[in-house]
Amino acid sequence: MALLFTSACTGSPSATPTELEGGALVAEVEFIVDGDTLDLIIDGQEERVRLIGIDTPETKSESVPVQCYGQEAADALAGLLPVGSEVQIQRDTEPRDRFGRLLLYVTRATDGLNVNRWLVEQGFADVLFLEPNTTFESEFVGVRNEARAQGRGLWSACDGPDQPLE
Repeated sequence: MALLFTSACTGSPSATPTELEGGALVAEVEFIVDGDTLDLIIDGQEERVRLIGIDTPETKSESVPVQCYGQEAADALAGLLPVGSEVQIQRDTEPRDRFGRLLLYVTRATDGLNVNRWLVEQGFADVLFLEPNTTFESEFVGVRNEARAQGRGLWSACDGPDQPLE
């Protein structure tokens, strides 16, 4: 399913996104914040991005202590998407969260790897879908259930997500 990304998502109504075949857009990785948040350069502007459909353990929250497997999740995202990497981005229905971050699905441009899905599949993230952004919910739930059953990542190291470091 091709999802459209409009210039309203970049915060610049006059921006002309760099279109790829199928309507996906190209962006460049600027900085990895943690396992589910990163900064991208989109049309020359830096944007804070929250990966849709996933939730990784916290590493930088002011209100939540560092959680088990949080650093591993951040390291996994940094390994998948080194600074300067090109990615394809797609949005769902709601373009931004309450913190102003862009909500996106991110695909590695070099090989088409769906980063959001991979983090769940490998046990670095749990599933977190908030209406109305639920396009891939059933797919992600399926790979999360498999990761949990196989004891991958946080499912064996921490007894699941949201566990503080001990």
